[in-house]
Amino acid sequence: MFARLRIMLLFYLLLLVAGTTWLTRDRLASWEDTLWVAVHPINGDGSNASKAYIARLAPKSFADLDAFFAEQAQDHGLRLRRPVKMVLGAEVAESPPLPPSSPSVPAIMYWSLKLRWWAWRVDKGPRPPPADVQLFVRYFDPETAPVLHHSLGLQEGHIGVVNAFASQRESGGNRVVMAHELLHTLGAQDRYEPSTNMPRWPEGYAQPELDPRYPQSKAELMGGRIPIDPSTAEIPRSLSQVVIGRLTAQEIGWRSD
Repeated sequence: MFARLRIMLLFYLLLLVAGTTWLTRDRLASWEDTLWVAVHPINGDGSNASKAYIARLAPKSFADLDAFFAEQAQDHGLRLRRPVKMVLGAEVAESPPLPPSSPSVPAIMYWSLKLRWWAWRVDKGPRPPPADVQLFVRYFDPETAPVLHHSLGLQEGHIGVVNAFASQRESGGNRVVMAHELLHTLGAQDRYEPSTNMPRWPEGYAQPELDPRYPQSKAELMGGRIPIDPSTAEIPRSLSQVVIGRLTAQEIGWRSD
């Protein structure tokens, strides 16, 4: 009897989450109002460098992301003056559940539910900011962690988990990753080959019509890198080296053509 009740409760929660997610997704896709994004920093490695970096974050630390999305939205004809507003939230002491090592569908579904449950219950301070999307940014000392694990953005629940460097020198690259994962939470798909990290032509190129095709000068945000030649691509170091392409704009609701 207890097992049946537990299954029924889980089924009810899944239906509730699915319904809420669908309604939220439909509202956000309309772009009638500003999208509020709460950024919650996490000391990912427990280091003093990450602690100090997080302590220096200020309410306007992510204003360049606001400006980037406003400029890109205008280029795609969106009339909303401020499509995105980044808001700094309180530091979170607990790390989110890690994605499964197995790529199986049941494992991913279970992890997705765990992540959404974690994001709902984790302590985000006494007065969490309003949030349509939550980005949990885990900072690491680049001296001890020169290479970071992949970040992720989950459309179900509109949650992003970003791995970033606790370094002012790397702040531009951090912003690019944050923007990339934010668009994942809105339904944008990757536009690169996972095996090589090379952007796919034409949808993963900032200037697919360029002749000659190489070198490109910017990266398409979901393509991830700046193609230099057919087998080489560079990581963009700031938002000034990135654009949002037509197909990505369609996926997030900025374009209908």
